[in-house]
Amino acid sequence: MLPDPGRSIGVLTSTLATLGNSRTLDAIAQAAAAEGYTITLLSVGKPTRDAVTDAFRELGTHDVDGLVVLVEEYALDWPGIVFPQGVPVVVVDSNARAGYPTVDADQAQGAVLATEHLLKLGHETVWHIAGPSDSCAAEHRERAWRRTLTRFDRRVPLPVVGDWTAGSGYTLGRVLADEPAVTAVFAANDQMALGLLRALHESGRSVPGEVSVAGFDDMAESASFWPPLTTIRQPFAELGGQVVRTLLGELRSGVRTATLERVPVSLVVRGSTGPPPW
Repeated sequence: MLPDPGRSIGVLTSTLATLGNSRTLDAIAQAAAAEGYTITLLSVGKPTRDAVTDAFRELGTHDVDGLVVLVEEYALDWPGIVFPQGVPVVVVDSNARAGYPTVDADQAQGAVLATEHLLKLGHETVWHIAGPSDSCAAEHRERAWRRTLTRFDRRVPLPVVGDWTAGSGYTLGRVLADEPAVTAVFAANDQMALGLLRALHESGRSVPGEVSVAGFDDMAESASFWPPLTTIRQPFAELGGQVVRTLLGELRSGVRTATLERVPVSLVVRGSTGPPPW
């Protein structure tokens, strides 16, 4: 179905620099096109209440049929946000937002799967390279990693915090590589895992012989890392489809329900994980 120029879905976002946001936007655009809708992108830069308010004013000039909010940062002052009246809204997030339907990949489930996989291989514990502290997704992944280690009665190492980039994974990986006790690491995304792999290789620590590494996202290149990366696959196509279905359901029914829909993720086991070196 060709998109109808007269039917449009607005997508409010603060950044497309992260893999999750860019892949999610692409999936939403494809799902919208299949329903005959175009996408109107509204960028707010730093997601403050004033910036979002200004974006909503701009939204009024575009005559969109519905709005998707693709802003995960805690900096967004949700209690002070008033969405446009009469416009269906869906929030892409891991937290339920009062009065609005929300959809996201099951971030916690993914962290549980990755951590359990490494523990069941025989590792005594799992270190964690976390995402930035202003990210809801990073927080959900870190919390689930902690809970899983506690459930298995394992020591919870102090996490190191990156910024989603391979460069930060490399810098933090050099620190972890110097710690002999580190035998398994769960990185909060594949790009940081890539930097970690480089740091381990340069330090002479074999993967997975001495250190196992798991990531999150299953970016297209992760199967071509060396070794190929064990990771959590986020189903971006399914996520985008669910966002659009939820929004169009609200548009057609005229009923807004405060639901939280989590799209399941899956573990993809490749060559970067194995038993501990003992």
